Parts: sequence; C-alpha cells; structure tokens
Amino acid sequence: MKSRKYTSVFIGSLIISLILVALGFVPGYEAVSKNWRALIGTDFGWFYLLLVTLIVLVCGFFVLSPMGQIKLGEPDSKPEYSTGSWIAMLFSAGMGIGLVFYGAAEPLSHFANKTPHAAPESQQAMADSFQFTFFHWGIHAWAVYGIVAMALAYFGFRKEEKYLLSVTLKPLFGKKTDGWLGYIIDIITVVATVIGVATTLGFGAIQINGGLSYLTDNAIPNSMEVRTVIIVVTTALFMLSALSGLGKGIKILSNLNMILAIALLAIAIAVGPTVKIFDNMSESIGLYMQNFFEMSFRTAAFNGDERAWIDTWTIFYWAWWISWSPFVGLFIARISKGRSIREFITVVLLIPTVLSFIWFSAFGTMANTVQQNGLENLTKLEDEQLLFGTFKHYPLGMLMSIIAIILIFTFFITSADSATYVLSMLSEDGRLIPTNGKKVVWGVIVAGIATVLLYAGGLDALRNTLIIIALPFAVVIALIVVALIVEVYHEKVQMGLSISPKRYPEKGQPFKSYEPYEVEDSENDQISEEKSEAKVVQKES
Repeated sequence: MKSRKYTSVFIGSLIISLILVALGFVPGYEAVSKNWRALIGTDFGWFYLLLVTLIVLVCGFFVLSPMGQIKLGEPDSKPEYSTGSWIAMLFSAGMGIGLVFYGAAEPLSHFANKTPHAAPESQQAMADSFQFTFFHWGIHAWAVYGIVAMALAYFGFRKEEKYLLSVTLKPLFGKKTDGWLGYIIDIITVVATVIGVATTLGFGAIQINGGLSYLTDNAIPNSMEVRTVIIVVTTALFMLSALSGLGKGIKILSNLNMILAIALLAIAIAVGPTVKIFDNMSESIGLYMQNFFEMSFRTAAFNGDERAWIDTWTIFYWAWWISWSPFVGLFIARISKGRSIREFITVVLLIPTVLSFIWFSAFGTMANTVQQNGLENLTKLEDEQLLFGTFKHYPLGMLMSIIAIILIFTFFITSADSATYVLSMLSEDGRLIPTNGKKVVWGVIVAGIATVLLYAGGLDALRNTLIIIALPFAVVIALIVVALIVEVYHEKVQMGLSISPKRYPEKGQPFKSYEPYEVEDSENDQISEEKSEAKVVQKES
C-alpha cells in the first residue's frame, strides 16, 4: 500500500507537471492564462483575503494560548540547528529572490505609478508605497508559511506521522487520507510547489539577465537565450548542492545568503539617504499597524479601479505565498524540531517580517528618492533592471550591483536546492532523506517549467499560472487550519493545559506581600514539631 501510494503521487504529479510544460508551447497560452487569472481574481479574491487573515488570527491564538508551550517533538527534544542558522535557512527559503527582485520595484511602482488612494508621486503615495509593501511582505506572508510548517512539524515530530500534508488532515478524514483523498491532496501539493518554485526561478533568471545586461551596457543581451543559459548553469549548481545533503549545501549557502544580504543592506543604508530611510520605516510601520485589519479585509467592493489594483498586487501575493507554502512549510518544519509552538510561530512571523521591513525601507527609499529628485525616470526601466538603475545614482553603486547579482545567484541555488529536497520528500511518501535520483528528476522538471513559462510569455505567464494553480491548494490550506486546531485542542485537553490559575488563596492563608516568610516559617515550625514527636516515640519504643 505504501509503495503504491508514493508511486501514484510521484507519477500523477509528474504527469500533471509535464502537461503544464506542454501547455506553454500552445499558441495563445498567455491570453488564456490571463483570462483565467482575471476570473479567479474577480470571483475568489475575497476567499484569498479571508483565508490569509484567518491564518494570521489562528497563529496569534496559538501564541497566546496555553497550547503555545507544546513542543514540536518529544517533550525533551532539543533544536537541531542553532537559532542563527535556523533563521538564515527559513529566511533564504521563504523570501530569497523575491526580496531582491521587488526590493526597489514595488515601493517605486506604488509611489510613481498607482496606489489605491493617492495621486502618483504625492506625499500620500510615498506613505502608501511602504505601507502596502510591508503589508504584502509582512506578517500575512509568514503566517501562511508558518501555519503549514507548524502542521507538518506537529504531526511529523509530535505525532510521529509521515511528513505529508495529507496526514495533517487525519483529524478530519481519518484513514481516508491513506487512500484516494490522500493521493489527491499530495498531488495538488506537489504541483503547487513545482509551479511556485518555477515562478520564482523564472524571476531570478530574468533579474540576473537584466542586471548583467544593464551593467555591461547591453553587451550581454537581455534575451530568452541568455536566460536559458542562466537557468541551465544554476540548475547544475543547485543539483550539486542538493546532492551534498541538507546539513551541508543548504546550511552553508543560507548562511552565505545572510552575510551577503546584510552586507548589501548595510552599504545601502550607509551610502543612501540614511535618515530618510529610517524616517520612512518608522512612519510606515505605524501606518501598517494602524491599518492592519483594514488592509486585510479590503476587497474594494465599491471601487473598480482599486479592485483592479488589489487583484494585480495583493491577490497575486497571497496566491504566491499559498503556492510556496508547501515547499517553504515542509522545509521550515524539517529544520524546526524541538521548538515550542510559541517560539516557532513568534520567530517565524516576526524576525523575517522585521528584516523585510528594513530591506524594503532601504531600497524603496533609494529608488523613490531618485524618482522624486528627477535624477532619472526609473519607471521606464524593466522591473528586473530597476534595482541596478537605482544603484547607479549612489556611491559604490557598481559594488552594490555586483553583490546583488551574486546574492540572486545564491538565493536561486538555495531556493531550488530546498525545492528539490522537499519535492523528493513529498513524492517518496514523506521520507526525511529522499533519494538523489528523485532530486535530479525534480530539479530538471522545475528548471524546465521555469524556462517554458518564460518562453510562453515572460513575467505575465509566470504570474498567471501561479494564481491559477494556487486556488485548489488554498482549499487544502483551509482544511489544514481546521484540522490543526482540532488536534492541538485535543492534546491541550489531554494534557490539562489551562490559562486560568487558582484565583483565590486557601482559607485562612491570605497573600501578604509584607510578610513573605510567614507561611514558610510556620511550615518549618510544623516540620520541627513533627520531628521532635517522632524522636520521642522512637525513644519510648
């Protein structure tokens, strides 16, 4: 039964993935995918918004409740990785290329092109540009990752189940998850992961090519051929990393990513408008917190223009995080054994969110300042070249561009490396150490889909496919949230965990801050009395 299931999941997901590759060669695929994306955004945008906001609330509930002290593993289990390496790995897997790609592009787009509330390049547009960027890359994104990761770690390490998303639904469906229902859920998970990772790798190839082209003054053309070469080269590199094992390749590269990212960020803050960066960040965090729930539930039901903006940005991001959540979630779960639920959710939600806020504040302020001061109209640049166009107007611009390109390469490798590891686990019945053969197969498929989608229509084809594939998996995540609440609450009851202590002292023993030793002294006197009586009885006997 076990071998049949893992074979069925592998073959089923492989066939669907190859069909998606073939669709990329069909004439008009971009137009068809665009229509499907518009339909999903219009009819199911509210579902994405409500689901992601519900996940945020559930994460907060777990942190504040007594259930937060439950460990993701045996009660005496210890974390496998240091906190620093743990944060580096989850940050590299969770954001990676997207941070570099959108670091300057998204704040500039909101500032110079369109925001829901303000005229382009106005002071209100400047405020909105960071507020909405924080919203898209902050707590909501990491809550989606966190809830899936927590479910996998909880059932895998605490309940000693397989590391499969289908297993997390056992509280709702029982043994049915071992049959056809489990097949469907695991296949949906694998396909969503493949498309999510392929989309991100496509972004990475586009930006590496754009950066090289910009820095060499088009000596290296910004073309599909160059992007294909980049994907082939980086695929070979992440294969070598994947075959070296989780503890070596991914850990080393993740720590390198953090060093490069911190170095790039430090240089940007030092040579950029430093005071303005921190002013913008402080103000924007306040606006983000003030409008947190308003943004979370905004569907723009009465404003068509604003609704189009939400479909383009917010719904796209929520679909992106959802499609990436099985990959990132399983990877984070794998490296989080021994953490308590409270520690796990707190770190996963807050630390990467704060780092993202600092990142976007730095590079977004740099780009917006160039645009605001009229040094160059950055909106005429392609998204993949915008970061490099921004660096050109600051000291050490060439150094920052070189570090950025290297960082994209290393993020590319760690993302793909983690993805092949996770896909191999999912298609081998949740094995913690999958075979190298599966890693190679999935690495080639992910790289192939990224290449085909780029040929089919570039960024638009990538975004459209992502939103389409994310919808069925969003339903799976909704079920996972319910199942997790049911199971953790059951364990809370069995363990007798409670948030309510005894509210009153024993009769005749009032609590007195001014007599801290009274009870202790009386107890000592009583113990001495009992010892004396025992000695008398012993002598008499």
